[in-house]
Amino acid sequence: MVDESQNGVLLSAHLWLRYGKKPPVLRDVDVDICRGEVLGLIGQSGSGKSTLAMAILGLLDRKHAQVEGTVRFDGADLLRLSESDLRALRGRKLALVLQSPLSSLNPALKIRTQLKEAWRAHASGSKADCEAAIRAALESVSLPATDEFLRKYPSQMSVGQAQRVLIAMAVMHRPALLIADEATSALDVITQAEILALFRELNRSFGMAILYISHDLASVAGICDRIAILHEGQIVETGSTEQVLTSPHHEYTQRLMAAMPKMPQRLALGKAAAL
Repeated sequence: MVDESQNGVLLSAHLWLRYGKKPPVLRDVDVDICRGEVLGLIGQSGSGKSTLAMAILGLLDRKHAQVEGTVRFDGADLLRLSESDLRALRGRKLALVLQSPLSSLNPALKIRTQLKEAWRAHASGSKADCEAAIRAALESVSLPATDEFLRKYPSQMSVGQAQRVLIAMAVMHRPALLIADEATSALDVITQAEILALFRELNRSFGMAILYISHDLASVAGICDRIAILHEGQIVETGSTEQVLTSPHHEYTQRLMAAMPKMPQRLALGKAAAL
């Protein structure tokens, strides 16, 4: 674990999680995220990445998921908060971007309406205040802040535009931590690169910490300060991006690196060296 007093830790989680009498989904997981950093959480499908994100946000079914440990965020243990207290934090200090933008947005509502709802969930003010916040959010993700665009429905946008709308909703209240769960997996390669660059720009502009969850080591090489490797419900390796990509210690991480195509691996290492 990172020393909170020395490194400005924003979130520090130590978790066990199981469903009923089944084997644990997460086992003695330690994750720390410092203020303003981008942490990549890497693991294959089924390793527990999304489950960890949902546990941090308190979005798991409390009747079935047995969560033990602590999730300390900005001085409070999220596991000890009530659902109403968690709702007050989600979207304001903690935000989530999922991998399927067109299914995450409401197909029956215009973009303006959905952005209004996101703003009113944690703010109050005049119609002009709301409009100003909406337009600022759209501009922060490089979308047109025009009436024409705001009148659109999700089905009238590209997948990349829909993902940017979701990100605009997530960052509208300038959260301290943004969790991006496979947020580029549904996008083509060019749009993936654009969204990754957008996350890094938001991180630098707003000082926003990001937990970037992916199964792809190469995709995080250019934006993450540190990488944590999750394997079979356990964090098996954590280190700087350059260290993990160039000198992986754990056998599983070494296998991940060996499985990467040669050209993407060279590109990834070049990006890591430039950090």
